[in-house]
Amino acid sequence: MSRNLVVKCTAGAEDAERCAQAFTMAATAAASGAQVSLWLTGEAAWFGIPGRAEAFDLPHSAPLAELRDTIIELGRITVCTQCAARRGIEPDQLIPGVQIAGAASFVAEVLSEDVQALVY
Repeated sequence: MSRNLVVKCTAGAEDAERCAQAFTMAATAAASGAQVSLWLTGEAAWFGIPGRAEAFDLPHSAPLAELRDTIIELGRITVCTQCAARRGIEPDQLIPGVQIAGAASFVAEVLSEDVQALVY
């Protein structure tokens, strides 16, 4: 029996390696058949809107937009409610397939049976 994977990305472009690691792990797990949920918190919340992942650049890393698209296609991406509000990000600004949800939803996901949570 396989476990679901919940990845919480707490860093944006200001900590590019940590951010890219979260997206890489989530996309790789999704491509491997795992049920994946990626949570974007803090500065990572910006990657829920168009154009931000496309502008991200980290040498020797897969393009963030491609990783994001893989996760949207095969899993789920959620932007933290409070993080979105602090940055003025509204639901209608999000990329199709990205949602906004709060701490209660995150806690419910990570406390479910057969879940592995990773935080970057």
